[in-house]
Amino acid sequence: MVKSQTTEAINGPKTRAVVLISGGGSNLQAFIDQITVGNLELDISLVISNVATAHGLERAKLAGIKQTCIDHTQYVNRSEFDQALMTRIDQEEPNLIILAGFMRILTSEFVNHYANRLVNIHPSLLPKFTGINTHQRAIDAGEQWHGASIHFVIPELDAGPVILQGRLPVLPKDTAEQLQQRIHKIEHQLYPLAIKWFSQGRLEVRGDKVLLDGEISEHQLQTFDL
Repeated sequence: MVKSQTTEAINGPKTRAVVLISGGGSNLQAFIDQITVGNLELDISLVISNVATAHGLERAKLAGIKQTCIDHTQYVNRSEFDQALMTRIDQEEPNLIILAGFMRILTSEFVNHYANRLVNIHPSLLPKFTGINTHQRAIDAGEQWHGASIHFVIPELDAGPVILQGRLPVLPKDTAEQLQQRIHKIEHQLYPLAIKWFSQGRLEVRGDKVLLDGEISEHQLQTFDL
């Protein structure tokens, strides 16, 4: 049984986080927006991208957040890249690491180092459609519902305990791109909410389940009509 921890005793009232990205950083922007309006008590101390041209780095710069690139192509293997990543992250002394469109599979060593404080968002209703191309796969499978899941990361791909999910109906004329755009709208609402719960110390990992305020809650599956 593991409860999420805030940095209240160490670093004031705000949870200290490092965000990892690879691309546009739209979920990063959702965090920034919620912080700006006072809906999210989160101190993003650093944004790291493995791609130097990632637009998310510019989003961080405009928000006054430190940013850096650790280019995975400069390392001979995944283990060495992950070690460099861990070294830089640990300099920030965060208690939360957020994967926000970080397109790298992480080693078990990395994941275990940040156990119960490493979170990811995946564009499907896990455990369905792990891996890639989730939107087209949902359409091809004739799914009635599709969505996004925020989960703690474990070494097994897309298999960690789920914190929060959002779903919407798959429309008859949906293309994968159209479905993706609607799912993005869900992500930008749900991810800041899940991080807010973490920062408030309201989450507890019990086995393969995440409890909210000590119990499985109906609020952990939200339905949207978009």
